[in-house]
Amino acid sequence: MIEASELTKRYGGVTAVDGLSFTVRPGRVTGFLGPNGAGKSTTLRMILGLHAPTAGTVTVNGRPFRHRPRGLRHVGALLDAGDVHGGRSASAHLWALARANRIPRSRVGEVLDQVGLADAARRRIGGFSLGMRQRLGIAAALLGDPPVLLFDEPLNGLDPQGVRWVRGLFRTLAAEGRTVLVSSHLMSEMQNTADHLLVIGRGALLAEGSPDELRRSTRTASLEEAFMQLTADTGSAEAAAGGGADRLGGGKG
Repeated sequence: MIEASELTKRYGGVTAVDGLSFTVRPGRVTGFLGPNGAGKSTTLRMILGLHAPTAGTVTVNGRPFRHRPRGLRHVGALLDAGDVHGGRSASAHLWALARANRIPRSRVGEVLDQVGLADAARRRIGGFSLGMRQRLGIAAALLGDPPVLLFDEPLNGLDPQGVRWVRGLFRTLAAEGRTVLVSSHLMSEMQNTADHLLVIGRGALLAEGSPDELRRSTRTASLEEAFMQLTADTGSAEAAAGGGADRLGGGKG
């Protein structure tokens, strides 16, 4: 379980995340929605200990993630599919991660097969398409067989078949009792995939509930309409500061 309490992150005069409190429970897919610059990526990075909160706390199964040795056994994450060494092969990239986290080498082949990259195991990542890089990032997240998984815009670059596969993967992971948090701007996919939604704007929680609950509460016909109504007056931290949050590390979300 992921629990955030009054989570806040400031970059100079820009507040990227503002007193954010939420719980992400196991056994369901939780969608994390907000306009660009709403604080989604910054929140994910604080969950993973990559950014330190200015105030508040966030824990994974009761402890800050940075206090957990061999992190990939506890949390798997896809934040940026392009953040890999292009000169390495897919299998070498995953083996480096496995070795650092004391994960058996056999898991490399297993996850490559799981994400459909077994035939590309020895190819250099620099020649991969964006969709293939996304699949490799998902393989890295699955490598330690963790109980908690975070995905930031995991559908970028995937073809319709790949999108359908990812949708099924997330549902399978949740059905196994794992905690699955997916940040996305694709309302149609969240409608089809997420059991529970967290909607934020300017780093603050605006609403949460199932897609049906959000539609009913806003008296709208679709999740997209509900989202637009909920976020209509929020804008983004970057817009409010002339793009400063992104330059200072606020990220795209």
